Amino acid sequence: DRSALDLWPVFVWGACAIVGHSVLSRRLPARDPLLFPLAMLLTGWGLNLVARLVPSFADRQTLWLAVGTGALLGLTALPRDLRWLRRYRYTWLIGGLALLFLTILIGQNPADTGPRLWLWLGVGRIYYQPSELLKILLVVFLASYLAEHQRYMRQDTARLGPWQVPSPAFLGPVLLMWSICVVVLIWQRDLGTATLFFVVFLAMLYLASGQGLLLVGGGLLMIAAVALGYRLFHVVALRVNVWWNPWPTADAQAYQVVQSLIAIASGGILGQGIGQGQPGIIPVVHSDFAFAAIAEEWGLVGTLSVIAALAVLVVRGMRIAALAGHPFRTLLAAGLSVLLGVQSLLIMGGVLKLVPLTGVTLPFVSYGGSSLLTSFVIVGLLLILSERSAPPL
Repeated sequence: DRSALDLWPVFVWGACAIVGHSVLSRRLPARDPLLFPLAMLLTGWGLNLVARLVPSFADRQTLWLAVGTGALLGLTALPRDLRWLRRYRYTWLIGGLALLFLTILIGQNPADTGPRLWLWLGVGRIYYQPSELLKILLVVFLASYLAEHQRYMRQDTARLGPWQVPSPAFLGPVLLMWSICVVVLIWQRDLGTATLFFVVFLAMLYLASGQGLLLVGGGLLMIAAVALGYRLFHVVALRVNVWWNPWPTADAQAYQVVQSLIAIASGGILGQGIGQGQPGIIPVVHSDFAFAAIAEEWGLVGTLSVIAALAVLVVRGMRIAALAGHPFRTLLAAGLSVLLGVQSLLIMGGVLKLVPLTGVTLPFVSYGGSSLLTSFVIVGLLLILSERSAPPL
């Protein structure tokens, strides 16, 4: 028997949904009406999943839900012109990098094994992963810098054979700052986030310059980086080998991926039913393989529902970008939307063995306070950008 106290995550989720809707209706009456409800739907689904699979983690995820909702509402109380983001782009990014360097010095891992990517916040066993914050700060930096130089990037170009590419004079600073981020992430063995940064960087650079050659060159560079990483880093070689053929090591290195595929197959169309499957067999299912757990318990119907909810979030974000009316707002909304979309595709593709597993989280659904907070901040910024009555920049 479960007491009412055991259901406090449900009450907290309901309170966050009601208070959030009420505050947003007052502060942003002309906002996009779908973003916050979809975020709460996915978060509630993920909270239910965590409480079912690892009950001891449900309390922590619930607290992060309250913090994330508070951060989202706090953003709406700040000036909606977002000049405080655009003007201090270097300050924000350098601050994020400083936190990232700090994890190299004093970083910890809550599991006491593996990469030390978290900072202890000084309270209980609550940790924060600075690379999650850096995702947003990098998009803000790119949006601000590229918006300021967009006209020159399209006009002042250099010849590369039959193609034209933006002048190195304008690409230099942004390449430097992005390279520092990626080098530090690789140094920390946070390869999933490094991959995410690379793809988002290419997408935003293409949106700002309109040069398709950049996508081609970036794709070739990424293939070369994977080939080099395969030879230099054991973790990259392991993940590529598991992706290519997991069956020879199905009871060892590829155990997670193989069990994930079995769980997805056993879910069928309608799933095993809530609480009826055995996704707990998959190691770290509440984090890296939450999508597989949904597939087993909810079947194809559940997975398509999650994909649809995430797709609508991304599409609405791109719609906000198209209607933004200012280069910075356009690039910021597009960058945040691409960030959510690419991260979702990376982890869902990894769970389905379509791409090598990267270890990123499924936004809103997977367990992880840092990721949940980041996702809510992204939605908060998109809500501000969607406000049709927002003051001009």
